[in-house]
Amino acid sequence: MTTQRFHYLLLSLFLFAAAFSAAQDQAPAPAYDADADADFIRTSCNTTLYPDVCYTSLSRYANAVQQNPAQLARVAIAVSLAKVHRAASHLSNLTRDADYAATARAALALRDCFSNLGDAADEIRGSLKQMRQIGAAGSGGASFLFQMSNVQTWMSAALTDEETCTEGFQDVADCPVKTDVCDRVSSVKKLTSNALALVNSYANKGMP
Repeated sequence: MTTQRFHYLLLSLFLFAAAFSAAQDQAPAPAYDADADADFIRTSCNTTLYPDVCYTSLSRYANAVQQNPAQLARVAIAVSLAKVHRAASHLSNLTRDADYAATARAALALRDCFSNLGDAADEIRGSLKQMRQIGAAGSGGASFLFQMSNVQTWMSAALTDEETCTEGFQDVADCPVKTDVCDRVSSVKKLTSNALALVNSYANKGMP
C-alpha cells in the first residue's frame, strides 16, 4: 500500500467516525414512559393490604423500578428498612428521656418495643441483602427458590416482631407515649406488610 493511499484510508476512517458520532449525538434518546412505570407500581400495589400507602411510598421510585418486579420488591424492602430505623431511633430518644413514660408498665413496653424493632431491622436488612444476590450469574431454579424462601421468612419474622411491639402496649393505660409509639409502629407495619406482599408476588412469578 502506497503512503498516499494509506493516508487516504486514514482520512476516510476519520470522516466516517466523525459522521457516525454526529449521528449518534443527534439520535433521540429512548422515551421514558413515566406513566407506564407509575401504572406498573399502582397495579402491583393493588395486591397488597395497603395499596394507597404502597403507591404513595413507592411511586417516587418509578424511574428506578421501570416495571421490574424484582427491583420493586427490593425498593419496597429498602423503604421498609428506612422506616424501621427512623422509628427505632425515635424510641431510643424516648428511652433516654427521664419522663418518657407515665408508668413502669409503659416503660417496660417501650424497652421491649425498641428491642423488637432492632430485631426487625436486622431481619429486613438480611432480606435486602438476599434480594440483591438473586439473579446472580449461575443462579438456578433451586437457588432462586431457596433465596426467595429466605427473604419471605425474614420479612415475615420482621412483621411479627413489629406486631409484638404494639401488642406489648395493650395492657398499658392510654398515654402520649403509647399513642406515639403505636402510631409510628403501625406505619412501619404497613410498609413491611406491603414489602412482603410484593416479595411474595415476585416469588410466585418464578425465575428472574
